[in-house]
Amino acid sequence: MSEKTYPVYGEITGPIVMIGFGSIGRGTLPLIERHFKFDKSRMVVIDPRNDEAELLAKHGIKHIQAHVTKDNYKKLLKPLLTEGEGQGFCVNLSVDTGSLDLMKFCRKLDVLYIDTVVEPWLGFYFDKNMKNSERTNYALRETVRQEKAKNPGGTTAVSTCGANPGMVSWFVKQGLVNLANEIGIKFEEPSQDDREGWAKLMKKVGVKGVHIAERDTQRTKNPKPLNVFWNTWSVEGFISEGLQPAELGWGTHENWMPKNAKKHKKGCKAAIYLEQPGANTRVRTWCPTPGPQYGFLVTHNESISIADYFTVEKDGEVTYRPTCHYAYHPANDAVLSLHEMFGNGGNQQPVLHVLDEDELVDGVDELGVLLYGHEKNAYWYGSRLSLEETREIAPYQNATGLQVTSAVLAGMVWALENPKAGIVEADEMDYKRCLEVQSPYLGPVEGHYTDWTPLDGRPGLFPEDLDEKDPWQFRNILVR
Repeated sequence: MSEKTYPVYGEITGPIVMIGFGSIGRGTLPLIERHFKFDKSRMVVIDPRNDEAELLAKHGIKHIQAHVTKDNYKKLLKPLLTEGEGQGFCVNLSVDTGSLDLMKFCRKLDVLYIDTVVEPWLGFYFDKNMKNSERTNYALRETVRQEKAKNPGGTTAVSTCGANPGMVSWFVKQGLVNLANEIGIKFEEPSQDDREGWAKLMKKVGVKGVHIAERDTQRTKNPKPLNVFWNTWSVEGFISEGLQPAELGWGTHENWMPKNAKKHKKGCKAAIYLEQPGANTRVRTWCPTPGPQYGFLVTHNESISIADYFTVEKDGEVTYRPTCHYAYHPANDAVLSLHEMFGNGGNQQPVLHVLDEDELVDGVDELGVLLYGHEKNAYWYGSRLSLEETREIAPYQNATGLQVTSAVLAGMVWALENPKAGIVEADEMDYKRCLEVQSPYLGPVEGHYTDWTPLDGRPGLFPEDLDEKDPWQFRNILVR
């Protein structure tokens, strides 16, 4: 993409307030500049750190060095979001900021809103006085669902729209359509608003479950030192979600449950959680480059939202639901960092560091959805974005970052084009439009079939409690 060919998708007529300027904020800024018409003098970044002051000054963006907290958010944000004429846009890319409170506040002010996670206020993730069920993403998502039910419609607020959650929900729909066509199923593609139609299509195609199957092969020039947590995206974000309970959308085909699994008593009931941390829970999965691999079952909003969205009910009873969960192999340095942290009693390292595009030497972030259990066995559909291509198409980010920032861009475009859609998740948005905006930043977006199942690659030297009749049972996927 040359400078001349960037499409301008629309005008943001009011102020833009970006909360947080870590690796994702830094990468999102140039995409906003490329693809929207807006008044730069009315854009502000709020971040407590000052390490990117030079970059912000270079772009002519105002910086307020502050924490957005439960006590100050209204006083701090109201004058910024309502300054001058037009409709403002709040882009929340921060940790420890209460997404629901910010979303409600923005909607009251008729300000468009987007975030990448249902983020709680500081202290939630590590609160020892809370039950594990209350520390789940299920519980966080339910607060947003309740608000949506209480106040339907109104100003658009896009909830959880990064790479995953976010982009992967669009991949699920595209992958499902591809699969249905290739199997030879006759169907009419459901509309964006027809959740039930999409759920029935997935049931018809015979998908038992979905892995958000990711492999990050980005490598550094130097080996990781001791007592440092390295990752290719927010370390604080990864540790927080990694120490939440492992969570997964729970499918109707499952006939076994781990001993430490728990169901939820209230809400959509589409998911279960395990009484153990997600980043210390391994599952078997498959990606095109490595083939079979271990991934971490880290909790994510999309594990619940996808399972919930593709649920078929009859007379109030659930007749079909896919199992859905993250199966994440992060960069090798992040895997080492996790082992070090859990080996040290779960105490995080004193230094947390995001590896930027200059410290990395090569590699790919291969992020897609593995639709499994149908007549073609398993189908992976996703982005295989390399560090090399990332450097060519967008500044200030590695491959992992660009998959997130381009999804934020797509979500912002959709919100601008649908300003009165109320509170929405990525599953409810127009997947074609969103992927159309995002695809130029995703490298090769491909579909791959595999004959692999979780029963493969076991040497048979030790007794295992397996379900030989149905390879795609969670019993066979979970590493026990």
